[in-house]
Amino acid sequence: MLLAVLIANSEGNILVERLNGVPIEETLHWRSFLVRLGAENLRGVKNEELLVACHKSVYVVYTVLGGVNIYVVGKEEYDELVLSEVIYAITSIVRDACGKAPSERLFLDKYGKICLCLDEIVWKGLLENTETDRIKRLIRLKPPSEF
Repeated sequence: MLLAVLIANSEGNILVERLNGVPIEETLHWRSFLVRLGAENLRGVKNEELLVACHKSVYVVYTVLGGVNIYVVGKEEYDELVLSEVIYAITSIVRDACGKAPSERLFLDKYGKICLCLDEIVWKGLLENTETDRIKRLIRLKPPSEF
């Protein structure tokens, strides 16, 4: 199961958070752990360079993209290889939505579109899509058709 997708700015403020199967009492722990992990390790890292950590039998894959840090947490069949594919899909779609590696402001300007994309990639803790073209087709808002 994909336990978390979290996107934060470089100061550690959370911009997007999707938690699945994480008990309420552990939510704060995971937030602070991921932000601390990024603060310690993401300084000086190149855009889209993947880092991997393991904590409490779960894998964490994280990276920096422009002015935002992206974290993906998984367990069981979602090991570091699957998580690297998930984070690649997320970085591709964020870059496409923003037109370039985003600053925090640009990311927030495209917040709605990015959230739609995240829902197409991960839904209720399960990996749905990783193909960028398919995700773009799925998020297009279409007027309701008459039956």
